[in-house]
Amino acid sequence: METTIYNQEGKESGKITLPEAVFGLPWNADLVHSVVTVMEGNARIPVAHTKGRGDVRGGGRKPWRQKGTGRARHGSSRSPIWIGGGVTHGPTKDRNYKGKVNKKASRKALLTTISQKFRDDQMLFVDKLSIISGKTKDASKILGAFSGISGFEKIAYKTGKRALFVVPKNDRDLYLPFRNIKTIDFEEVGSLSPIDVLGFGLLVVVDPQKVNDILLSKTNAKHGPVEAAETKKDQAV
Repeated sequence: METTIYNQEGKESGKITLPEAVFGLPWNADLVHSVVTVMEGNARIPVAHTKGRGDVRGGGRKPWRQKGTGRARHGSSRSPIWIGGGVTHGPTKDRNYKGKVNKKASRKALLTTISQKFRDDQMLFVDKLSIISGKTKDASKILGAFSGISGFEKIAYKTGKRALFVVPKNDRDLYLPFRNIKTIDFEEVGSLSPIDVLGFGLLVVVDPQKVNDILLSKTNAKHGPVEAAETKKDQAV
C-alpha cells in the first residue's frame, strides 16, 4: 500500500510504501478492548476510600434499650443507616485493579489501532519537522499549513485532543515549540500504546521510514523493538 508524504508547509513531497503487517491489520474490537482495559487498570491509582461499620469511631454501647422507648431498635451508632455510621460496600484504596496482558496481544492491539487510523484517513505522514526559532507561533503556522490538507482541517482547533505527533525518538528542540499548544502532544514510537493512538483524533507520523522500521520490529513476537533492531543490525554486519 502506498500513501503521500507531506512537508511541514503542507505540500506533497513524495510517496512511501507502507508495510501490510503494520497498516493492513483488520479491526479486532475484543482484543483492543481487553488490552486497553488492562493498561488503564495498571495505570490506575486507587484514591477513593470509605470506612465500613467496623472502621468508624464509637458505637460500643447500645444507643438505647431494646424495648419500651417507642423508637426503633438499634444496636450500634456505627450502623450504615445512622449519620456518621459506616458505608456499605463503599470503595476502598486496598482494591487491586492491576492485570496482565500478553506481549503479543499488546503489540497486535497497537498495530490494529494504527491500521484502523490509517483506514479512517486519520494519519498524516510528514517527511521531517524543523523549527529553528523554537517559538510557538511558528509551530502554530505548521498546524495551519496541515489544516489545509483534506481531512485534517480540525488539526489547528484549540479544543480537544487534536493530534498526536509520533516521532522516531524524543527531540526536545522539536517538542518545546508545541508545548504551549494543549491540543497537541508528542510520543516516541518505541513507547507508543493503543491508549495513545485512540486518545487523539489524528496521528502525525514524522520521518515515516524510521517509524515504520520500529513498528515492524513490534511484529516480531520473539524480540522486543530494541532487541529486534539490534538483531537486524548484527545480521547485516
